[in-house]
Amino acid sequence: MKNKLTGVAVPLGALYTKDNSAIGEFPDLKLFADFCKSAGISIIQLLPVNDTGTQSSPYSGLSAFALHPIYIRISEVPGFDALYKGDAKFQKAYDDFVKGQKYALRYNYDAILNGKNDLLKMIYDSTDEGKTGEPGEELSKWIRANNWVKDYAVYKNLKWNYMQASWKSWLDTDRIKSKEEISALWHKKAFKKEHLFYAWCQMIADEQFRGAVEYVHEAGLLLKGDMPILMNEDSSDAWAYPEVFNQDLRAGAPADGDNPSGQNWGFPTYNWKNLKENDYNWWKDRLKNASKYYDAYRLDHILGFFRIWAIPEADLNALNGHTEPYASIKKTELYELGFDDDRIRWLSQPHIPTSVIEDITWNHDKAHQILAIFCNKIDGEELWRFAPAVTGSKMIEQADLTDLCAPEALPRIKKVLEDYWSNRTLIEIAKNKYVPLWTYGASTSWQSLNEKEKEALTECFEELNKKNEKLWKKQADEIFTAITKAVKMIPCGEDLGVGIACVPETMKEHKILGLRVVRWCREWSQEGQPYLPFKDYEPLSVCTTSVHDSSTIRQWWEEEKEGIRAFIEANEEEFDGITESSPFSAEIAKKILQVSAGAASQWFIPPLQDFLYMDEGLWLEKSQDERINVPGTVTAFNWTYRLPCSLEELMKNKTLIENIKEVTER
Repeated sequence: MKNKLTGVAVPLGALYTKDNSAIGEFPDLKLFADFCKSAGISIIQLLPVNDTGTQSSPYSGLSAFALHPIYIRISEVPGFDALYKGDAKFQKAYDDFVKGQKYALRYNYDAILNGKNDLLKMIYDSTDEGKTGEPGEELSKWIRANNWVKDYAVYKNLKWNYMQASWKSWLDTDRIKSKEEISALWHKKAFKKEHLFYAWCQMIADEQFRGAVEYVHEAGLLLKGDMPILMNEDSSDAWAYPEVFNQDLRAGAPADGDNPSGQNWGFPTYNWKNLKENDYNWWKDRLKNASKYYDAYRLDHILGFFRIWAIPEADLNALNGHTEPYASIKKTELYELGFDDDRIRWLSQPHIPTSVIEDITWNHDKAHQILAIFCNKIDGEELWRFAPAVTGSKMIEQADLTDLCAPEALPRIKKVLEDYWSNRTLIEIAKNKYVPLWTYGASTSWQSLNEKEKEALTECFEELNKKNEKLWKKQADEIFTAITKAVKMIPCGEDLGVGIACVPETMKEHKILGLRVVRWCREWSQEGQPYLPFKDYEPLSVCTTSVHDSSTIRQWWEEEKEGIRAFIEANEEEFDGITESSPFSAEIAKKILQVSAGAASQWFIPPLQDFLYMDEGLWLEKSQDERINVPGTVTAFNWTYRLPCSLEELMKNKTLIENIKEVTER
C-alpha cells in the first residue's frame, strides 16, 4: 500500500491461449502475468472463481470455499498422460472435447462444464481412489487441511443424484441433515468413492490455482479476489450451515427510478446474530481460505454488511422489504401520535375495494368470489383485508383463478391484488412493532391523512432513520473488526450508489478501499452535475473506468453523450479538439485511461477490455458484445466473455504494451 499501482480486472474464463480455445483455466494466469508484467501492470483482479454449478454467473456460488472445476486444465491433471496413451476411449473423448470447443466470442458454459466433468471422472476412475474408494496419503492430507470439503462433497453427490435439482426440492431425509448426519454420510462406505471424487477435483483445482498464484507472485504481481457477499440459496453452505443464513428472508434492493418494484435477488440473508455468537467464524474461515490465493479482496455489495434490504421469502418483488437490522415504531408510540387501533390497522393493512376487481370481471359476484380466496370482507362495506393466511405476493401469483375469470383478465386481476399487497404505509415487522414501507408516500392510507398527521409520522420516520444509522454502523464495526483482522489480505469494498453517511467513514476507519467508477463520480446535487476532479478522489479507494455490470468505455462514449460532454468539459486540456460527437478511437481510449490513472486513488484497476481499446484491431464489430454482463437479464451471453485474441498474440502486441505502459506510468 506504499505505492500507487495499476491493475487489470478480468474474468478467468475470458483468457484464451492457442493450446486452449475452450475457456480460461488456472494455469493461463501464468502467461497473463507475463503480459501484465511487460505492460507495467501490478495487480490482476479476478471475478469470483468459486463453484457455481450449472449457473454461469460467478456471483451465484454453490460454495463459499470450493473452486470451480471448470477452470481445471485436464492435460495437467496427474494421471492424464498415462490414460491418454493407454486408453483409446479416453483419448477419443479428450480429442473430441478439445476439437469440439472452437474459439468463439462467447464460450459455451454448459458444454464445457459437462465435457470437463466427464473427463475428470474418467481420470479419477483410473486413480487408486477411483478404484478402491479409499483416499491416498496426498488426498487424505489435503482433506484434513480443508475440512469444509466433506460437507461440499456430500452435497454435490446428492445434487448429482437429484439431477442437479435444488436441495429445497429433495426428500426430507436429505433436505434437512444435522452436522452429525452429514458426517455419517461422508464416511458411509457405499458413497465414499463418489464423495472422494469431489474432494479429489478440489485438490486438483487448488494445486493448479496455487501453482499459478506462485508464478504471479514470482513475477512481482499481486492477485486480487472477489468475495460475493451473498450465497445462492441452493448452495452447499445454505444446506450444511443453516444457522448462518435466514431462509425466511431474501436479499435485494428497495425501489428506485430504474426499478419501481425494487430488486429481489433471491439469495438468503445472513443470520448475523448467530454469526456473532460464533465469533463470525464462517466468514473468517471463508477469508482464510481465500488468502491461500489472494493478496487483496473485494467485498461485493459492502452496504450489506451495514444493512441488507430483506424481503419476506413469500414475496415476489422487493416492495414489502425492510432493512436488517432495523429500528421500529412501537404501537404505544403510534397511540401517542393520536392513532387508535382502527387507524393503525388502516395504515398497516391494505384495504381493497370490491370495485377494483369488479371493474375487470364486470361481475359483482365473481369479484366477491375472487376476493374471498385471499381476503376477509369488512362487515357492512365493500372493502376487504387480506386474510392472515396470505403471507406474500407469491400466493397471489400461484393461485388458480381460471374458473373465476376469463384468461385475458387473469394477469390484470393478479397485478391489482399484488399492487394492493404493497399498498400500505406501515409494515408490522413484529407484534406491535412497525416500520414504514419504502414507498409509503404512494399508498392509499398515506394519501388519506391530513397534513398534521403526515408531519407527525414524517418526524417519527426521520428519528427512525437516525436510530437505524447507529444500528448499521454498530453492526458493520463489529463485523469488520472481526473479519478484516483475521487475514493479511488488503480489503476493498464495492460501495457504489451508497448514500448513507456512516458507510464511507466506517470503511475509512477499517482501512477498506472504496470503489470509484469514473463516469459515476459526479457532484449529482450541483447544477450540471459536474465530474468530481480526479485530485479529489478519496486516496483510500480503487479507481476504474468500467465494471463487469456496466458498459465498457467504448459503449459509454457511443451511447451516453450527455455524460461524455460533461466529462470532456471537465478534462478539456486533455481532450482539446475532441467533442462528444467525435467517433470513439484508440486515441480517445488512451486519453480516458490516462486522465483516470491520474486520480488520487491508491489503485487504478480498469477492465481488460478498456485497455484493449488502444488497439482498434482488437475491437469487436459491436461495442455491446464486449460487455461481461447485462444486469437484469439471464442469457447465455452473460458471463461468457472471451478475449478477442490469444494471450500469445497479446504478448507480441508491442504497440499495445507500450500504450498500456504509458497509462501505468501516468
